[in-house]
Amino acid sequence: MSIIEKAASRIDQQRQNAAATPAAVIVADPQEPITPDAGYVPARPPAPAAPAVSLEAAPAVAPAVAPPSGRQSTRRIELDLARMRELGMVTAAGGRTNLLEEFRIIKRPLLKRAFIERGPKDNPGNLIMVTSSLPGEGKTYSAINLAMSIAMELDHTVLLVDADVARPSVLRTLGLPAQRGLMDILLDDKLDLADVMLRTNVDTLSILPAGTSTPRATELLASSTMTAMVHELAHRYPDRVIIFDSPPLMLTSESRVLASHMGQIIVVVEAQTTTQHAVKEALQQLEGMANVNLLYNKTRDIPGIEETYDYHYG
Repeated sequence: MSIIEKAASRIDQQRQNAAATPAAVIVADPQEPITPDAGYVPARPPAPAAPAVSLEAAPAVAPAVAPPSGRQSTRRIELDLARMRELGMVTAAGGRTNLLEEFRIIKRPLLKRAFIERGPKDNPGNLIMVTSSLPGEGKTYSAINLAMSIAMELDHTVLLVDADVARPSVLRTLGLPAQRGLMDILLDDKLDLADVMLRTNVDTLSILPAGTSTPRATELLASSTMTAMVHELAHRYPDRVIIFDSPPLMLTSESRVLASHMGQIIVVVEAQTTTQHAVKEALQQLEGMANVNLLYNKTRDIPGIEETYDYHYG
């Protein structure tokens, strides 16, 4: 090849390199400024690279999609633990009190029976109902204290369900506003437990409110939907205990229907107020049901015992 041919070949090669350089820069990084070789003038301004724009947009759109119903939508509420202590309730930071020790005694046999092996037709032992013969005997107060005491366990979590759907009092007692809850799930098949369950600042305690009042409460509690929901509550988490604050036995039919789902039942009896007749009549409503216990509430003087206890279990 002659010197002239070599020179011409070198010039052609330089032109080809110069033409290829801007395209290479755009593909490599669209954010980098393009600095073409001296003397090179592009025929038109470089267009933004389409793939780079679409890749940037994709992550921003994904979080805007609403999660499916019942997934990761549980809300969090703050319990006023200082107020609870002032009201005489069990709290982990309340120090060692007679009430705390009594509920430690009360919960131990309940926890023991909660997770023992049961027959195929037996109700799950971790479903515990707290009820009374009549209103005002302290069942809600007892249910909250029992739930708080179990929440202090190292190996268990607890769900407190306000099942007194005619007169909900768990949230009110805790100083919280009414929320959607149990009845709303039974009325609306689009709702899931996670849509209405409330997590609390006590990490091992959650609350399921009573929800919207309805005249069909008894039928809803007796429905297959309720049966399926109770089964899910009992088996979703192997370490969970579910406490149901139930209506009084002698005033409503809901409590008897609810009791049919339970593995353990506590009947709160107000000392020196509730008559033996009322207690016997209430227990007749639970005839044939296993693990029925009495919790003697609001005692003041016990002969032969120096310290007075407010709660007694038997």
